[in-house]
Amino acid sequence: MPRSSGSLRLFVDQATIQVRAGKGGDGCLSFRREKFIPKGGPDGGDGGHGGSVYLLAQDDLGTLLDLAGKHHWRAENGRPGEGGNRHGRRGRHLIVRVPTGTLVHDADTGQLLKDLVCHGQKACVARGGRGGYGNLRFASSTNQTPRKVLPGKAGQERTLRLELKLIADIGLVGLPNAGKSTLLSRLTHARPKIADYPFTTTKPQLGVAELPGYRRLVLADIPGLIEGAHEGVGLGDAFLRHIERTRVIVHLVELFPPEGSPPPPEAYAIIRRELEKYSPALAQRKEIVVGSKLDLTGTSAARAELIATLGRPVLGVSGVSGHGLRELVEAMWTAVEVVRAAELAQGAPQVDLGDESDDELGHGSLADIDGPSPNDNVSG
Repeated sequence: MPRSSGSLRLFVDQATIQVRAGKGGDGCLSFRREKFIPKGGPDGGDGGHGGSVYLLAQDDLGTLLDLAGKHHWRAENGRPGEGGNRHGRRGRHLIVRVPTGTLVHDADTGQLLKDLVCHGQKACVARGGRGGYGNLRFASSTNQTPRKVLPGKAGQERTLRLELKLIADIGLVGLPNAGKSTLLSRLTHARPKIADYPFTTTKPQLGVAELPGYRRLVLADIPGLIEGAHEGVGLGDAFLRHIERTRVIVHLVELFPPEGSPPPPEAYAIIRRELEKYSPALAQRKEIVVGSKLDLTGTSAARAELIATLGRPVLGVSGVSGHGLRELVEAMWTAVEVVRAAELAQGAPQVDLGDESDDELGHGSLADIDGPSPNDNVSG
């Protein structure tokens, strides 16, 4: 059975947050003081390193809403060193959960820092400060009573702009009322708003279509585009980013449009122009053209005319009667498999995560934050 897209929460696909790693603890100035042990020498311990801030991509999140309502994220400071050669405790890492598909930009420079495209992918966005040295570190044969210590260093601090791009196999596009929401509801358990007026879909909707043979496709319904969307007309192109990650575009064209609406060939051309103006690379994505509302009288002739005009196959479907849906999902699966095979042949692009190791701080590897632990603070 198809699986539900899941959530009725407010859809938020952009957020700006400020992250600050923990400050390292100060080193301790201390000398050993014990009865019957003269000239005990220095015993000041080092300060603990500050906690770092990580972003962790999670499939169970579908929006940046939790981050949009909280702007400041702080990791724990390291504790100062103590006498008796006792080192300060390291500050706990702060792990902020974000949806898979989140792009991380530096808000000040605009530079893309990370692209979190896989579930469980982690990125260190603010590294904790190094703990300071206690006076024990400076003891030598020529300086047996050092009074030198080092303070802890401040952790990194930066402002991040987060942008969510949904990851789906299929992106549904078309003019308002082309039947995208109806199609999504028939192929999946998603329940988008459906009505007989334009712009009933005001945010992207995700659904999962499950095919025989344990096959699965993720579909994204993109809010209706109109002519001039790339210039901000209607809902604008704010949601086009969500089909940039899709492998295949399914272009729905209403075969029997209401009076005053553009005929099918012109409706197809309008959307194609908007895609090309937004992103030429997106316009080159593999496309399946589908004529919708095939149950209405006269649509067969309109479909034949559209095929002749475009010079390419046009599948026909009816969201009401279910006609053509099986053929459509098989065509989508075949197209997605072709794209996947091409990706494997070319080699899947590797995401540059930079150096996520904490070795330079003496924190060890990231293996200790594969899941929540007593030493981590997981938020978001």
